[in-house]
Amino acid sequence: MSLSFCGNDLKNSYSVEKGVLNNGCFVDALNLVPHVFLLFITFPILFIGWGSQSSKVQIHHNTWLHFPGHNMRWILTFMLLFVHVCEIAEGIVSNTYMKSNHLHLFLPAFMGFIAATTSVVYYHNIETANFPKLLLALFIYWVLAFITKIIKLWKFAEEGVGVEHLRFCITALLVVLYGLLMAVEINVIRVRKYVFFTTPQRVKPPEDLQDLGVRFLQPFVNLLSKATYWWMNPLIIGAHKRPIELKKIGKLPIAMRSLTNYLRLKDAYEEQRVRHAEDLDRTPSIWRSMYRAFGRPILLSSTFRYMADLLGFAGPLCIFGIVKHLDNKTEEVKMNKDLHFGVYFMSSMELLQNTYVLAVLLFLALVLQRTFLQASYYVTIETGINLRGALLAMIYNKILRLSTSNMSMGEMTLGQINNLVAIETNQLMWFLFLCPNLWAMPVQIIMGVILLHYLLGYSALIGASVIVLLAPFQYLIATKLADTQKSTLDYSTDRLKKTTEILKGIKLLKLYAWENIFCDSVLETRGKELTSLRTFAFYTSMSIFMNAAIPIAAVLATFVTHAYFSEFRLRPAEAFASLALFHILVTPLFLLSTVVRFAVKAVVSVQKLGEFLQSEEIGEDSWRNGDMSVSLDSCKKHTVTTKAINRKQRYKMDSYEQPMRRQLRPSETEDVAVKVSDGYFTWGTNTSTLSDINIRVPTGQLTMIVGQVGCGKSSLLLAMLGEMQTLSGKVYWSNCVHRIVPSVESSHFSNRYSVAYATQKSWLLNATVEDNITFGSPFNKQRYKAVIDACSLQPDIDLLPFGDQTEIGERGINLSGGQRQRICVARALYQNTNIVFLDDPFSALDIHLSDHLMQEGILKFLQDDKRTVVLVTHKLQYLIHADWIIAMKDGSVLREGTLKDIQTHDVELYEHWKTLMNRQDQELEKDTEIESQTTLERKTLRRAFYSREAKTHIDDEDEEEQEEEDEEDSLSTTTSRRSKIPWKVCWRYLSSGGFLLVFVVVTSKLAKHSVMVAIDYWLAAWTSSNFNTMEHKPIINSDHQSYVPVFIILCAAGIVLCLITSLTVEFLGLTAASNLHHNLLNKIIHAPLRFFDITPLGQILNRFSADTNIIDQHIPSTLESLTRSTLLCLSAIGVVAFVTPASLIALVPLAVAFYFIQKYFRVASRDLQDLDDSTQLPLLCHFSETAEGLTTIRAFRHEARFKQRMLELTDTNNTAYLFLSAANRWLEVRTDYLGAVIVLTAAVAAIWMSFYGLQSGLVGLGLTYALTVTNYLNWVVRNLADLEVQMAAVKKVDSFLSTESENYEGSLDVSQVPEDWPQHGEIKIQDLCVRYDPMLKPVLKHVNAFINPGQKVGICGRTGSGKSSLSLAFFNMVDVFHGKIIIDGIDICKLPLQTLRSRLSIILQDPVLFSGSIRFNLDPERTCTDDRLWEALEIAQLKNMVRSLPGGLDAVVTEGGENFSVGQRQLFCLARAFVRKSSILIMDEATASIDMATENILQKVVMTAFADRTVVTIAHLVSSILEAEQVLVFSSGILVECDSAANLLAQEDSLFSVLVRTHK
Repeated sequence: MSLSFCGNDLKNSYSVEKGVLNNGCFVDALNLVPHVFLLFITFPILFIGWGSQSSKVQIHHNTWLHFPGHNMRWILTFMLLFVHVCEIAEGIVSNTYMKSNHLHLFLPAFMGFIAATTSVVYYHNIETANFPKLLLALFIYWVLAFITKIIKLWKFAEEGVGVEHLRFCITALLVVLYGLLMAVEINVIRVRKYVFFTTPQRVKPPEDLQDLGVRFLQPFVNLLSKATYWWMNPLIIGAHKRPIELKKIGKLPIAMRSLTNYLRLKDAYEEQRVRHAEDLDRTPSIWRSMYRAFGRPILLSSTFRYMADLLGFAGPLCIFGIVKHLDNKTEEVKMNKDLHFGVYFMSSMELLQNTYVLAVLLFLALVLQRTFLQASYYVTIETGINLRGALLAMIYNKILRLSTSNMSMGEMTLGQINNLVAIETNQLMWFLFLCPNLWAMPVQIIMGVILLHYLLGYSALIGASVIVLLAPFQYLIATKLADTQKSTLDYSTDRLKKTTEILKGIKLLKLYAWENIFCDSVLETRGKELTSLRTFAFYTSMSIFMNAAIPIAAVLATFVTHAYFSEFRLRPAEAFASLALFHILVTPLFLLSTVVRFAVKAVVSVQKLGEFLQSEEIGEDSWRNGDMSVSLDSCKKHTVTTKAINRKQRYKMDSYEQPMRRQLRPSETEDVAVKVSDGYFTWGTNTSTLSDINIRVPTGQLTMIVGQVGCGKSSLLLAMLGEMQTLSGKVYWSNCVHRIVPSVESSHFSNRYSVAYATQKSWLLNATVEDNITFGSPFNKQRYKAVIDACSLQPDIDLLPFGDQTEIGERGINLSGGQRQRICVARALYQNTNIVFLDDPFSALDIHLSDHLMQEGILKFLQDDKRTVVLVTHKLQYLIHADWIIAMKDGSVLREGTLKDIQTHDVELYEHWKTLMNRQDQELEKDTEIESQTTLERKTLRRAFYSREAKTHIDDEDEEEQEEEDEEDSLSTTTSRRSKIPWKVCWRYLSSGGFLLVFVVVTSKLAKHSVMVAIDYWLAAWTSSNFNTMEHKPIINSDHQSYVPVFIILCAAGIVLCLITSLTVEFLGLTAASNLHHNLLNKIIHAPLRFFDITPLGQILNRFSADTNIIDQHIPSTLESLTRSTLLCLSAIGVVAFVTPASLIALVPLAVAFYFIQKYFRVASRDLQDLDDSTQLPLLCHFSETAEGLTTIRAFRHEARFKQRMLELTDTNNTAYLFLSAANRWLEVRTDYLGAVIVLTAAVAAIWMSFYGLQSGLVGLGLTYALTVTNYLNWVVRNLADLEVQMAAVKKVDSFLSTESENYEGSLDVSQVPEDWPQHGEIKIQDLCVRYDPMLKPVLKHVNAFINPGQKVGICGRTGSGKSSLSLAFFNMVDVFHGKIIIDGIDICKLPLQTLRSRLSIILQDPVLFSGSIRFNLDPERTCTDDRLWEALEIAQLKNMVRSLPGGLDAVVTEGGENFSVGQRQLFCLARAFVRKSSILIMDEATASIDMATENILQKVVMTAFADRTVVTIAHLVSSILEAEQVLVFSSGILVECDSAANLLAQEDSLFSVLVRTHK
């Protein structure tokens, strides 16, 4: 056919006799003019004007400014493009009916398409450059296009063309669209006044876009970028080069910040509170508040969801149309000669009978459906995150106002608050994510069933009912899964507790050769956990099985019923359309069970949240109710009017105004800072805890509160701070009665009205030491140094790896009680407040530190500042320093006044104090004799960092945190090999599961997917054969007799294989988890002691908690999902390639695109996942910290600062989560579009092949499979990304599996060692050299010594001289690389470790007890009789104490033996050593951590009970070995002196004499 614009099949194609406009071809040519005009004008501007700055589209976002009607314009342009596509299709199809080519039927439409695309590109460039004058060209274009289309429509109407003709409808639509676009353009002129007005409108970009820190651009980019997440490209592609850090993701836009959302939710909540104010029973509804605040985006998301679901049905319908029309291609299409203007006008139905048109429609529907679906997901996720941010802020605000009695009476526990924050808010967020499903699913199900009925008649209802009837089982399984998960969690917590105990006491376990006993105890708990995990795996595999098997069952039921009971044969079109429909139907029915479960959980969460928000608050202080907005900016602080009464005014005390006020005040209160009159205070019950309190605290002086334990001293401080409920009476704070409103200037010094308060139980933040001390105040070097010296913190700070920049607190380094307490006191001293409350600051300090703190800190530092100090203490020797004393007894004031007053007026009390003071003095003498507790604490701290690289960040061993988090050692992995999949680790994991299981999994998976393909192929063969025989002939049984049985067998095989694969994958995962944990535990427990010195405990625990949890529960399901989606994609592509080999050519570039998409996404996803995880923990910690330190925060009056911090942490976490969500959408949109291209390719290739004899059944098969690709492509990538993150856990565990174990074997066999060895206890040390590691220097050099049987030997030397190393050498715990130790004639290095260690006894410096019973602690091997145990207890002076306990020997010992004092624990360790009845006892600094009395007992017992045994005492106090028969003195690893104590003392210049003199 020759090409010509107007066609040459008619003579008068170019004739204009009836008038120019009556020639259809001329009118079409006229329609070309506006398009050509636009291209002619815009191309030079686009390419010349922007040529020099081609990156204009990616210009910095502070100039991105949307013109009015921006979204409207994009939507209209997209609709215009779609209509142009229809116009082109209609023109091309009409053209096929003509004898010669009529280019005017589709060329103007094609040019219109190009012009519309250009218009939007041109508009976008103008908008980013903010140059509206150039929009005039577009305005002219819309006007011209509108006029030309109007002319065309008018001519159609004249000719009698009406709505029954498609071209008329298209033209009418174009008129409307051009008209609307013209209106949008006029609106821009009206608002921006860029033309026809003298003064153009100047517009500034929104605040967010001026802030360069805002990187989350979704709300600001154009519609196309919004829909395809194009703005994420730089971030995701950049992640490949360098990891994404917090700086890179910046801040959130204002509308998404927690503060904005909190205010929205709070306003809605308060509005209801006001409405229900009269009705006391009704509480404000959180549901309604949430709807008021976040309802609109949810409705928008639901709209998108409905559109996506409805477009989803286009797939099956297009398949139906294509296959049906390919079937009917043999029938001659009868053309009705509907000619106007000499060309053919077709109806819309005729167009839809063209298979190529259907293929394009299918492609467009898929693209649109996926775009809408992702938009719906994104909007719900954004709303869910906004809701969570608002709820967190609301909970936090409430926490800060919670009444203290609520917390102390246990009505509101920390656990409940943590659950609200970590669990309930997340439940609500997830519910919101799934919310649109609630109302979208029923519609989807109903539509699906209607369409199935339309295609297959009643037999379809059978299949649908199979799905509906089996859905409740899915719900049942889901609930069972949740229950099983709970019990698994209990077991894993228990296992973790035991593991922690083992790791903390590992040194003792190795020295006593008990590691296997304790290992078995962990394995027993692990066994229970694995049983629970087996149940979990079973239910998970059932859930997967149901998902896979139900569609097969439904298809089987439907088609078999149809074959036997329907009058018409099954044709390929109906079969494959209904197959696609079944696939659509299954998803909502399964999701429904999940959604229902989340809905139920959300109802419970809201109930809990409601109760919490209604719980009791502290007294209504104006300063306490300062809202979140206070924290936005200190300059915008609201001035709050308050009633001038009692304690509420304490914060208005402005020291700068004091001198001026002096003369105004009445004389009797002149020097009173706080005064309580007739005070009765309670902790929430009606009985008063404090009664009849009348006290005054003098200004600028030191007031001490003393009294017995539990008499109400701390309560009095809290009552003054307003934390207790006042039954009656008043608390007056000076300088407040006259002040009503603080001026705005003074609010900058708000801490001047705060009270520096150090609680009895120290409370630290998760921050550096410096941050804990400055606590938000400006840093002043001189003041800071003075405070640190006053609290003697410098030596402790010097030990920390990063000095005062080391993180402490929950996740940081574990400090001892005394160290924590001194930091809290330092915080109180550092604050620039007039009043300081110190609640028993000396309780955890030894005598030297207490004195130093009293002299330097309280008397000097605070008194020099003339600050008012209230000190609660038990140390009566400090009373002499007090200016004012308040003595308390049983909740009331016993006496108040100066010490002199009390001495004269209450002689009895004074005498009582004197006797107590004498007792304290005696203790002081003892205290100074032994090494102070602080030195010990510092030793412990030094030991904690012994030989560790300073860079290793030490995780705290708090198990809960460990379960949540896995932070450490990830930095090294982020930078290396960023995009490679860790195949090696995967193989390591699979091989842990066993090769047989791996083989079964692989074969069953391949068999299952082959059978699935076979089922559908058989269906294609069956339906095609039906169709090839006579079409509507009544059924003859023999026709389908051969097909149906095979179909049934295949379906049954498919269902069985589904079951096998789902079970085997889960159990493969379980076996791997079981083996990995078992090997890990064995490796760790049998590792040398050096391993525990250089590996932080937190890191080891992490392997057993977070990593084991991932291996147990997450990897199997990810692996299953990954293999399933990958095989589904491969089988789909295989089927498409088999049906239409031609489509393979197109698949190659798609595969390349897919490779790059997944490569970039995986890296970015991993980084964002890490960021989300690492930003979540500080947020949870901040909540629990705040709840713990409420009284301190409120006393310091730092609520605003803490709120601000909480908002920052929430926003940081939300930013990471939003970026992660946007990255997922970025991936899904791209893979969905790739899937749509695959469908288009398959459809076009199949239609083309069908002309060469391809069966229509196979066309249906190919298309149905191509459709599934879209669903599974993104799952392949996401599962791959997840698996990569999860495999890091296997890698970390694997890195520990390569640890060298100790050599337990030895060269001697156990049978060669005498039963009663060592019999005598003779020790020979010959030329002994010892080191901790082959890489390190020796710690003992060429030591020679001889110890006679039964001798009492003392070993001493300065710190680090090698004393303890010798004790470890006896047990072969260190590397003896030269020389030997011979005990009773046997070289200990040749003995099996178990034998050697089980025959010696040792008492360590730190007493270690394990949770369990006293019996278990003394004799875990269960080899001794009760008499033997009682005897040991009697020797250790513990018999009476144990007798008095419930259960006697079976009395409970809590974790770490916390229910006994340190002295008692040390005596238990002595009893434990005695139970063993070994002839050699080694005491390694055993008296270091106990008081004088216990030490005396210990010494006495050792001398009597161990009289006939060899005792080696390693002493840090030389005084404890003055009685020794032989003394070994070490210096720098060399034995320098060896003689009896008396002889060495006689030599004045001996090192021993020097040590004795310096220690005395």
